Amino acid sequence: MPSAFQFQCHLVLIFLAASKGETRYLEVRDVGEDEPFLLLSEDLKRELSAGQIYRRSLRCIDMLSIEGQFTFTADQPQLHCATFFIGEPEELITVEYDFVNIDCQGRDFLKVFDGWILKGEKFPSSLDHPLTTSQRYVDFCESGHIQRSTRSSQNVAMIFFRIHQPGNGFTVTIKKNTNLFPCNVISQTPSGRFTMVIPHQHRNCSFSIIYPVVIKISDLILGHLNGLFLKKPSVGCAGVGDFVELLGGAGLDPSKMFPLADLCHSFHGSAQMKIGCDNTVLRMVSSGKHINRVTFEYHQLDLQETEMRKENSIEEFCFPSI
Repeated sequence: MPSAFQFQCHLVLIFLAASKGETRYLEVRDVGEDEPFLLLSEDLKRELSAGQIYRRSLRCIDMLSIEGQFTFTADQPQLHCATFFIGEPEELITVEYDFVNIDCQGRDFLKVFDGWILKGEKFPSSLDHPLTTSQRYVDFCESGHIQRSTRSSQNVAMIFFRIHQPGNGFTVTIKKNTNLFPCNVISQTPSGRFTMVIPHQHRNCSFSIIYPVVIKISDLILGHLNGLFLKKPSVGCAGVGDFVELLGGAGLDPSKMFPLADLCHSFHGSAQMKIGCDNTVLRMVSSGKHINRVTFEYHQLDLQETEMRKENSIEEFCFPSI
C-alpha cells in the first residue's frame, strides 16, 4: 500500500472519531464513497510548469499538501467543514483570502487555525506554541477587512468553516515559505530522517509521526554527558534544562500523550525504540542556554516484527491487542 494512501486512511480514522462540536470543534458526517483527502504526488508537482498555479475545488473535509488556489462553494448547508494543510518539515503555510462570500451575521464563519485541532486536541500543544490558543485563531468575520493573510508557525495549518446558504463560499491561495529552523512538525510519511536544531532558544519542539514506528536516535547534542532513562516516578530528567523525550499515544496533542523515555545527556551512537502507538512524538525541551541538536530516523513498525534488535533497544510500548 503506498505510503500516501496509508497516511490518508489513518487520518480518515482520526476524523471519523472527531466529536461533535460548535464553532471550534469539528464533526465529520457522511464522508462518502470518495476518498476525502488528497495528498498530491510528486508527479503532479513536476507536471506544473514554472509559474503555473494549481487550482481545484475544496470538499467539505479535505487535505492539501501543495500550493495553489482553492475554492469552496456550498451546494447545501455545510455546518462542520475543515481543510487541513501540510507541508514539508522545513515549510510554513500561508493562507490568503482571495474572495469570501459568507453571512457572518447569519452564523457563518471562516477561521484559520495555526496548527491542527481535532477532537479538542491541538498540535502543537499549548505548551509548545508561542501563541495562546485564542491567538492561534484568525476569524474572517472579525478581522476580514484587516488581516487577509495568515502564516503558520509550523508545517501544518487548517481552516474550518460553516456556510448555511447554498451558493456562498470562498477562495483561498495557499503558499509555502522556508523555515530555517523547523520546530514543531507533523511528518507526511511513515519513514524518514530528520535533524532538529534549537539555536539558543527557550522553546519546546515536537516532531509527530502519525504511525506506529521504530525510531532510532543517532546523535544528540545538549552540552553534557551520556545517558538514556526510562520514565519512572523516581527517574527522569527533572531539573535538567535541556532534554529529549519520547511520547506515545492515540491523540494529536503531545501534552496528553504517555511519556516513554527521557534522554538527558549528549551522546553519539544509537538509541532505538519500538513504539506501537497511533502517534509517536519526539519532543525537545530547550532552556536556551545551548545549541541543541538531535538527529533521528524512523520507519513504520511491522507488527509482525517481534525480534529485538541487537542495537541499543529498549522495551516496546503501545502494541494493540490482536
